[in-house]
Amino acid sequence: MASTIHYQACPICASELIGKIYVAKDYTVSGELFEVWRCSTCSGGFTQNVPDAATIGPYYAAESYVSHTDSSKGFINSVYHKVRSYALLTKKNLVTKLVGKNTGALLDIGAGTGAFVNTMQSGGWLVTGLEPDATAAKQALLKYNIQLQTADTIYKLGSHQFDAITMWHVLEHVHDLHGYFKRFSEMLQTNGVLVIAVPNYTSTDATIYGKNWAALDTPRHLYHFSPASMELLANKHGFKLVTKKAMWFDAFYVAMLTEQHNGGSFVKAILVGLWSNLTALLDVNKCSSVIYAFKKK
Repeated sequence: MASTIHYQACPICASELIGKIYVAKDYTVSGELFEVWRCSTCSGGFTQNVPDAATIGPYYAAESYVSHTDSSKGFINSVYHKVRSYALLTKKNLVTKLVGKNTGALLDIGAGTGAFVNTMQSGGWLVTGLEPDATAAKQALLKYNIQLQTADTIYKLGSHQFDAITMWHVLEHVHDLHGYFKRFSEMLQTNGVLVIAVPNYTSTDATIYGKNWAALDTPRHLYHFSPASMELLANKHGFKLVTKKAMWFDAFYVAMLTEQHNGGSFVKAILVGLWSNLTALLDVNKCSSVIYAFKKK
């Protein structure tokens, strides 16, 4: 029987001012329902009664889970792959600009099938990639000849050795949230950059779709970050925000996935994506997903 985690306090900020806001369905694997709770103190959310690290594995076992299988089956995954090439180059340019030099040492956590690691290596960076899923790591080896390390390697890496640490839609999956932040601080060079991209459950499209918003992705997403909670978490561990960037394609991708899950309309997905991005033009905190760049204080 699966072991679950029941939080008595917010896993992000430790406040006890928490309460249920949604019951969200796992559309990807199990069809089970999971409670999403919100913290009144930091405004972050989390999945309640989530499987622990030892038992959550089966909830990732789906061919449609594109970050692990690199599947291009179906229209939405096909769109994802077309957009990814442009997105990879954008990420590379962003990291290079933030670090302030064209090459350096980079740690990519949750490397998936190795696409970003490959992009940075091709640009001359010395890259270490970590990936907990064996299927994804095998794909990285087959596709790019990249040997990714296991997730627990994060606890074994040396201090002050990376110019940049990146996590692209990964932090929301990490059980040891505060342990990881402690390691970020230790592993980064003094002027190193921590780049974290996560879904924004307070975005315009998330507000429109509510409990059906595909980027809740329960139970795989353990946490549901708002910009305020993300900044508070980083600040708590000695990091200061350098910049925030919108991930413009995510609003469309997530809206299409949400409509697909609920037998809805492709046209509505495009309209929701457009509206979400229009509001994000005025306020990045309204964007479907946000990239946060931090440096040590």
